[in-house]
Amino acid sequence: MKLILTQEVDGLGAPGDVVEVKDGYGRNYLVPRGLGIRWTRGGEKTIESIKTARTARAARDADHAKEIKTKIEATQVAVKVRSGAGGRLFGAVTTAEIAQAITEVSGEPVDRRTIVVDQPIKALGAHEVSVKLHDEVSATVALNVIPA
Repeated sequence: MKLILTQEVDGLGAPGDVVEVKDGYGRNYLVPRGLGIRWTRGGEKTIESIKTARTARAARDADHAKEIKTKIEATQVAVKVRSGAGGRLFGAVTTAEIAQAITEVSGEPVDRRTIVVDQPIKALGAHEVSVKLHDEVSATVALNVIPA
């Protein structure tokens, strides 16, 4: 099945790309969620409008992402968690908790899916995580895990 992607799909493509996918994946997942539309000859105009909008948005978003990067990297982010004896946590610090803490400190909304944690955070103390703000812009956040 040929589809025109309307949104970014990891491992598949960017908006405006024409991709060939299995029928079930396209019919049951991509099209119902609005991630893609069926390819037609008339869809060529749609592709061009999506691509021009994407390039304009990408240039604007890159500048905005650089501003957010400087704001986020300048702050120390503290995450309060429950911990046991010896500073061990009950579970691990989740990306949702990190995103909420970054949003509270910086005032900029951060999606939890953009946060990259190399190793699960299971102890109190200082840690570093990276936040992918844009395709070309990534920020490193100093994270301090403290007991609640």
